[in-house]
Amino acid sequence: MNGVSLRPWVYEDIIAIAALEQQCFPDPWTFRMLADAFFAENDLCLAAEENGALVGYAFAVLGGGQADIANVAVSPQCRRRGIAKALLAALEKEAAARGVKELFLEVRVSNAAAMALYLHCGYAGVYARKRYYGNGEDALVMRKKL
Repeated sequence: MNGVSLRPWVYEDIIAIAALEQQCFPDPWTFRMLADAFFAENDLCLAAEENGALVGYAFAVLGGGQADIANVAVSPQCRRRGIAKALLAALEKEAAARGVKELFLEVRVSNAAAMALYLHCGYAGVYARKRYYGNGEDALVMRKKL
């Protein structure tokens, strides 16, 4: 992860984040959805930057001692360098500082790389959500206690 720094999102990041969504997900969040997340008081939004360019981001929705990790994404050309792991660790640390005791996330059952990352970081599968995604794919719900 040499040369990559983590920081909170700024509003100007949302255009780059929306573009990264297009690269990473078959059903990307829209600019408007990302802007709403940015302005929400209970959201925790982090960006990964390298040489002035946004190369990854993550955000979680916090509430009631729990948090739902909404998205973790890294530019395809920057993967396998520890950026997603660092984003996840930073989210967890900040969430814990805000009183979160348990984190949840959904991952596509076909996304073996993401599942491996989450397992490596201490998340465990809890149950499946049938036909969770727009294309009918199931999601595995995973949880980590802090």
